[in-house]
Order: sequence, then C-alpha cells, then structure tokens
Amino acid sequence: MVSYSIPPNANTMVLGDGPAVICVHGIAASLYDWQRLLPALAGNGYRGYALDLLGHGESPKPTNVQAYHIDVLYEHFTRWLQSLALQKPPVLVGHSLGGYLSLKHAIQQPAQVRAIVLIDPFFTIRQISPILRLLRRRPALGARALHWTPEWLINALMGWDPISATEYTPTERQRIANDYKRAAPQIVYITRHIPDLAPHLPKLDTPTLVIWGEQDHTLAPESFPRLVSTLPRAHGAPIPRIGHQPHIGQPDLVNQLVLEFLNQLQKEPIPE
Repeated sequence: MVSYSIPPNANTMVLGDGPAVICVHGIAASLYDWQRLLPALAGNGYRGYALDLLGHGESPKPTNVQAYHIDVLYEHFTRWLQSLALQKPPVLVGHSLGGYLSLKHAIQQPAQVRAIVLIDPFFTIRQISPILRLLRRRPALGARALHWTPEWLINALMGWDPISATEYTPTERQRIANDYKRAAPQIVYITRHIPDLAPHLPKLDTPTLVIWGEQDHTLAPESFPRLVSTLPRAHGAPIPRIGHQPHIGQPDLVNQLVLEFLNQLQKEPIPE
C-alpha cells in the first residue's frame, strides 16, 4: 500500500430506498455519468449511490502525484463505502476504471459485495489502446495535455469522432468535456502502476453482469467476452454500434439490462 494521507470525503449523490446499488465512474468522469441510471434504480425499489472518485468531479484533488496511485484511489473508495454504514452487502456497478475498483473490492472483500455489474470494465493493461499506452509511459505529458487543452477543444474532438458524434447528444458531449476539465490533471498517473487483475478472476465467485460496447476504442472489445468466460458466475451483454460509454450512449438499454439483473438477483438467496 502506498503511504499517503487520504482525504476522507467524496462528493456523493443518493437516490431512492431499498437494496443498495453503488455506481462507480471511470477515469476523467464524475458521478453525473449515472444521472440516467440512478432515477431508474430509485423508481424500481433500489437505493442508488454514486460518488466522485478522488481527483474527479467535486471530490478532493490533491496535487501530489503520489495521491494518484491505484492503492490510494481504492482506499479513498473503500473509506467512502464504509462511511455509508450499509447493513447488507451492496451491488457494485462500475464503468471502466470503476469496473477495476469494483472487481478489486470483490476480490479482496468478497463477503462485502452482493454482485457486480461491469460496463466496459478495465482489468488488465493489455486492454488499453496504443495512445493510452503512450500516456501510461509518459504521464507527465498526459497531465500537461489535460491541463492545457481547453474544454471547447475536448468537446470539438468528440464531435469529430464518428462514434462519439452519434453516441452522445451535444449536451452530453459538453458534460463529458466539462468532467475532463474538472478532473485533476494528475489522474493520468493512475494507470502507471496498476496490478493485473486477470490472474484473480477465475476464483471470483460473485454474480456478475458484463455490458460492453462492441465499438469500444478505449479498451479492446474482444477482452470482454474473454472476461465473461473467465468469471465463474458471469454473463455478458454486448451492445452493437456503441463505444466505451454505453450507459451514456444507450442509457435506456443499459438501465433495462441492469434492472433485469438486479431483479433476478433478488429472487436468489443471499449467501451465508
């Protein structure tokens, strides 16, 4: 564990009453990624929670790059979970880096996780695109680029990308660009030293739903069927003609898949 003084607080959104569902966003995002899922959870008898991870959204943004180690990020996340004082293990819904944190928590604390929903999850460096590999090797370059690139240019670049242009509305592209600029530039250091979770996955006996966009250009889409086949209790739901963020680009379909999984889970006995 990296030694660092971790701010105990995290910006949080809570909606609904019922069994707890914890939503964890990906890198350079925020809790607003879940603005379509949280109302759907609340409307179907669940209590949805979402947080801004350390360095993201309105949560603390340390300037020391030591704070952007995966162990520090994970400890910040688990301290926030503990602060909720939940009476029963929650379901974790994680996108991308949020999927990594959800898997890591289920591996390390299996009794504290009822089930997992993974949306285009990150779990091994072998998944990432060539541009992200470059930024991982030269994080200072990525941090400077994130700091100096204006929000309007990030928005424009998403509009030029044919997948993003069709996947997001102009309002959604603006919010995503705003999340990039609200995040600490040092977040690019998070993947610099990040353990591969793949060796631990065959033993993870947690009910899991894996949802992914078949046109994901951030993480290799062929990695997700392999993940489903590796996890003992997983099933997959590929979504065609969508990229890395299906919960934003196809929220109604993703909400339906998540709710069907949760409702089926309620019919199963909770393990002792």
